Order: sequence, then C-alpha cells, then structure tokens
Amino acid sequence: MDADGGLSKYPNNKAGAKYGTGYCDSQCPRDLKFINGEANVSGWGGSSANSGTGDYGSCCNEMDIWEANSISTAYTPHPCTPVGQYRCTGADCGYPSRYSGVCDPDGCDFNSYRQGDTGFYGPGKTVDTTKKFTIVTQFITDNGTASGKLTEIRRLYVQNGVVIQNSVNKIAGIPAVNSITDAYCDAQKTTFGDQKQFQAKGGLTGMGQSLARGGVLVLSVWDDYAVNMLWLDSQYPTDCTKDGCYRGTCPTTSGVPSEVEVSAASATVTYSNIRVGDIGSTYSGTTTSTTKTSTTSTKTSTTSTKTSTTTSKTSTTSTKTTTTTGPTQTHYGQVR
Repeated sequence: MDADGGLSKYPNNKAGAKYGTGYCDSQCPRDLKFINGEANVSGWGGSSANSGTGDYGSCCNEMDIWEANSISTAYTPHPCTPVGQYRCTGADCGYPSRYSGVCDPDGCDFNSYRQGDTGFYGPGKTVDTTKKFTIVTQFITDNGTASGKLTEIRRLYVQNGVVIQNSVNKIAGIPAVNSITDAYCDAQKTTFGDQKQFQAKGGLTGMGQSLARGGVLVLSVWDDYAVNMLWLDSQYPTDCTKDGCYRGTCPTTSGVPSEVEVSAASATVTYSNIRVGDIGSTYSGTTTSTTKTSTTSTKTSTTSTKTSTTTSKTSTTSTKTTTTTGPTQTHYGQVR
C-alpha cells in the first residue's frame, strides 16, 4: 500500500493511512469501506453492524511477519502479480472462485503445529506464550546483499534472554528444515495437497521484489468472519484428517466473531521494540541448540542483510475469551 494510504494519489481521500485508508493485502479484501478514495458501496452487504463486503477489493503483496494468538503462530509470504496496490473486482479479487484472483490467498506458511511440532509454541511450551517474547524474521538473499534475490525467510524467538531457533518440520515428504524456501514451499504444497498459487504468483522471488520496493507495517487485532480463524489454530477444513489440516488445539467451534467481540471486547496486544537492521543486529541473547539445524545460521557475512524484530506480549487476562462450546479461545495479533 502507499505509505500515505493513498492521500496524495486520490483527491477524494481526505483521511490517509492514519485513519486506515489505502489498506490492501493478498486476500484482496472486499470488506474495506473506502478504496482508492471512493466508498465501497456498490454491492455492499453487511455481515454485522460493523462489517460487510462490497464489489471492490484492494490487493497487494503481503508478508505476514507474525499471525498468532497464544495457541498457534504462522509467518507467511503471499505474492501477487500487480505491482503496488490494485483495486479489483470480480474474479481478480478471487471471488467467487478463491484462486482466480491476482494474489496468492494461501501463501506459503510456517506454522510449527501444522508442521508437526505440537510442543513448540503455546502456553508452557518451548516458546511460552504466557510470557513476553521477541520474534525475529530474517530475509536471506542469494548474494548476501539487500539487492540480491530472496531465497529464504527464517524465524527466531528470544525469550528470557535465550535465542530459540524455530521448530523443524516433522511431516514426512517435506524437508526437515525450519525456514521458508522455494523447495520447502514446493514440498509442502504437494504433501498437503494445497493449491500452488504461491508459485504461480511469483514465489519468494516475487515476494523479494515487493519487499525491495518497500512495504507498510500494519499492526492489528482482528477476528475472522469467513472461517473463524480456524486456519490458524484449529482443524481446517473441519472435516479434514490428513497432514496439514491440524493447525492448533482450539476446537472447531471456536473463534466465532459474534462471541469473540462480546467476551473479548477489551482484548489487547502490545507490540514494542520494533527494529530493522543487518542480520544479528536487532536482538541479543544466548543461543540454544535444541532445534538448531544447518540452515539456521544467523551470521551476517554469508547470507543476508536485513532482519525484522518485534517484541510481543500477550496478556492472558485480556486476550482470551471463554465460550460455552469448548476451551478458551484467544483473540489474534498480527504483524504484516
């Protein structure tokens, strides 16, 4: 999206990014009330008092640095074919067919639980979500410079002064790695039987080109009117029992927006100490060796130039909501 939210490009836009205009992502969201300086009123149908969808959507490349709650987390690149923000309609938005659009709606995700390590992330686990922690995202290029081709995206955590390497994939048919590469994405899509829109829309190369042009950091707390966030922390599709469908421990009845917005109306998440810099320069801590592999070196001299670090603290008293249909269900924090 434009850094100013389209304020300078569209004369009718008097609000700008400060008020949320100009937003776009790889889902080509049609629930935005204003796109390109115009109200999205054509075809608008409400799903609640505060939400709905119109005829138009707003598409662009999306790098999900951290989509998470206290139960599950994923980081996910989503490439698109248009350069910059693009107002779509009909098939270009991925509607009514999800995969007809100009963007990759699924992305190539790394969710530790989905990749077979169910004891890595969550309350009391290796990354203990009841306590403050830092996430580190490293973008690795083929020549070790900021102008190189993006070939790998790595994830680290820092908690209690200890650097925790990302979990290693445990699903058969996918390499035993703990980072996102084109080879990992190819194997994951094949093994899980998922659509290969990530590859069709440009893969890591396309994502790297988008990042080189620059992006806008978006921080949010949100819920999901489409599938109740089950894609993140539950079994999804709900009738699927194969590898790739188990994404977290939340029940399939959880995450209903009408329930979450009442019982977790005061939910909060704190993002702090957001930094961008050379590999290894944005965090400190002692390194663990429990899940380290040969692909997770954080040396700056041989691999990449940039890393993104975000410290996140989730309040267990304000971000959980208890429903009558199952265990506690958290609200969702996202960094894009």
